[in-house]
Amino acid sequence: MTSRDSTSSWLRVFLLGLALSVLAIGGCSSSGDDAKSSDPYYDEFGVTPFDTEGPMGKADSAGVPGPSTDFDNGSTAVWTVKNQWEDRNTAAAKEAGMAWPANSGLNWDEKYAAWIDAMKKVPGVSYGDTFEMMTPWGKTLPSPKLECAETAMFLRLTFAAWYNLPFYMTTTDEHGTRVYFGHMGAITANGRYKNMPLYKSYYKDYSGMAPSEYEANWPKDDKLRAKGLYGGGDEMDYLFPGAKAGAYFDEVHLNKRVGHFALHLLSYFGSINVANSRNTYNLKPEAMREGDVLVERWQKKGIGHTLVVKSVTPIDGGRLDAQLVSGSMPRRQPKWESAIASKQSFTNEQFGGQGTNWDGDEYVKLGGGLKRWRVAKNWQGRWTNSWMNGDEANWINDTDWDTLKMRPSQFQTLLGEVSPEQLRDALLGIIEDARHHLSEYPASCSARTKREDAWRELYALLSQKFNMSKAEADAQYRKLDDYVFAELEYEKSKTCCWNSSTNAMYQMVIDYNQGLMQNQCIAPVVFKNTNGGYQVFADYAASIGKAAEWKAWSEDEPCSQRDVTDDTEKPHDWVEWCSLPQNQGTGGTGGTGGTGGTGGTGGTGGTGGTGTGGTGTGGTSSTASCVGYCGSSQPVPGSSPSCYCDDYCTTAGDCCGDKATACP
Repeated sequence: MTSRDSTSSWLRVFLLGLALSVLAIGGCSSSGDDAKSSDPYYDEFGVTPFDTEGPMGKADSAGVPGPSTDFDNGSTAVWTVKNQWEDRNTAAAKEAGMAWPANSGLNWDEKYAAWIDAMKKVPGVSYGDTFEMMTPWGKTLPSPKLECAETAMFLRLTFAAWYNLPFYMTTTDEHGTRVYFGHMGAITANGRYKNMPLYKSYYKDYSGMAPSEYEANWPKDDKLRAKGLYGGGDEMDYLFPGAKAGAYFDEVHLNKRVGHFALHLLSYFGSINVANSRNTYNLKPEAMREGDVLVERWQKKGIGHTLVVKSVTPIDGGRLDAQLVSGSMPRRQPKWESAIASKQSFTNEQFGGQGTNWDGDEYVKLGGGLKRWRVAKNWQGRWTNSWMNGDEANWINDTDWDTLKMRPSQFQTLLGEVSPEQLRDALLGIIEDARHHLSEYPASCSARTKREDAWRELYALLSQKFNMSKAEADAQYRKLDDYVFAELEYEKSKTCCWNSSTNAMYQMVIDYNQGLMQNQCIAPVVFKNTNGGYQVFADYAASIGKAAEWKAWSEDEPCSQRDVTDDTEKPHDWVEWCSLPQNQGTGGTGGTGGTGGTGGTGGTGGTGGTGTGGTGTGGTSSTASCVGYCGSSQPVPGSSPSCYCDDYCTTAGDCCGDKATACP
C-alpha cells in the first residue's frame, strides 16, 4: 500500500464513520482496584475507585434500607429533595418541562425517559453521531466526553439533581464498609465517608436565580471549571480551550455542589457498580424504554461496557427499533449507534446471556443485560432503592438464571429485521468503525474483537445471501489493518490492558509494515507483545526520529496477564494477506518470474505492487470496472494503480474509468 493509498483509506474510514452509527468499541472503567495511593483523588479524600461486592440476597435484596433521611439537610448534602419519582399530580409534576407539556400525567421516571428520547442526534466532534445535551435552562451543549458507565450515571444523576429527586448509588469499599453516594452526599450509615467533601458547606447553589439572571450572567465556579475526571482523557476543547469535565458540569448545573459531586461519583463508580442490583434491576426485554441501560460483563472483575437506550420505536409486526449510545475508554462523546448495530449488542451473549468466559464463569451470572435504574423511596425514614410501582411486573430476579440468559435470544426476535443489503452495509460499517478506533488506539483488543465478530457475521451473510466465499469476501473487503491489528486472546495478552496507545503509534506500525512490502509481499508483523515488549516498533520509531512518540506499555486497567512474554492471537478465519489476489504480484516489468510483459494485457501483474515482480506495468486502471463495486471503499480487485468506485474517489482523484457510467 502506498502512502497515497494509506491517506485515502484513512479518509474513507473517517467519512464512513461520520455517515454510519455503528457498534460501540472498547470497554469502560470497573472502576476497579487499580488505583494507587499516589492518585490525586486518593490524596485529597482518602478514597480509591470502588469495585464489586458480594451477591445480592433474596429478590435482589429489594427493600433493604439505605441511608437515613436525617442526612438530607446536613453538611454533606448535595441537593434538596423536593419531589418524588412517583409524583404525577403535584404542582411541580404538572409543570411543562424539557420534553413534556404541562399536565402531562407523566411521573418523573417517565419524564426521564422522555428527556433521553428528545435529545436530538448531531454529528460528533471527532467522528460518528452523538446527541445534543438539553438542559432546563434553555441552553444546549455538545455531549460531554465520558466513559461508558459515566454516561449512564451522568444522565441519571443530572436529571435527579435538576428536578430535586432522591438518588443514590451504593457499594462497599475495600474494607467492606457500605457507602452511599447521592443527594445526601458521600456517606456511610454513620455520616461523612472518609474525607469526602461537605458539599453543602463547601460549594454554592445558585438554583434560586431567576431565568433572567442566569440567562444574562451564568454563575461560574472557577475551582470546579479547573477540574477533570479521575484518569484524564476528558479534555473538551470544543466547549472552550482547556475545558474538562468540571467545566462541562459547571455549564449544566446552577447548583455547583452537583458539579463537584458528579466528578466524584463518576470517578469512583464504574460499570461493575451500574450492574449491581442495589443500583439497577434486571428488566424484561418487552418493557424496555429510553434511559434503560444495557450492560456487558465478560469477567467478574475489571472493565465491562455500558450502553444507554436512546430511542425505542414500535415498528411493524409488534417489533421494536432500538438505538443505543455509549461512551468508551479512553473517554469520548457518547456514540449514537444505528438500530442494526445496536442489535449486535442486545443479542450478544456477553450481555447476560448463555455461555461462559475463559475462566468458566457463566455470562448470565456476571451481572450483564438490560437494566433499569432503581428509584430511591423514603421508607420509614430510610432511603431505599426500589422500583416504580408500575414496574413491579417487569423486573427479573437476580438469580433467575434460566429467564435472564434467554434475553439475548428474545431480543433477536423482538428487534426489527432488515434486508440482506442493509445488513451487509451495516456490518461493513461496524468493521470500518473498529478500524477507525484502532487508528486512534491501536492497542485496543475490544476493537479487534468487534471487527472480527462483525467479519464472522459478514462471512455467513455473504455466503447465504450473496453466494460469496470467504476468499472472495476477503479479496473484496479485507485491509492490511486487519492483519496488522490481529485479534488477540484478551486474558492472555498484555496489549489488551494498554488503553493509552496513540494515532502516531498506529501510523508508525502501518508505515513499518508497508516498508517491508516495497519489493515483495511478506506476512504482516502483528502489533502485539512479543518477547516481552514491542521492540521492533520502538526501534523503527527511533530510526525515523520519532522515538519520543512511541509510548511505553502501561497498565491502564487491572491486568492479570501483565507478565506474559508473548501475546496470544486468536485463530483467524481469513485468507492470508499474501494469498489475496491483489497481493500475488505475478507479473510486471523487470519481474523475477512475472508472467506478464511490459505492455499489452499482462494485467495480472499490475495488481501486484507487492509481488516479486515489483510494481509492474502490465496492467492499468483503464481496464478495471466499477460494475459490482459501486459504493465500495475498497480498491477494485485487479486495478493498478488502485482505483475506487465510492463517492470519495472524485475528491481523491482515483476513480476507475467507468465510475460515472457504472455508478450513476
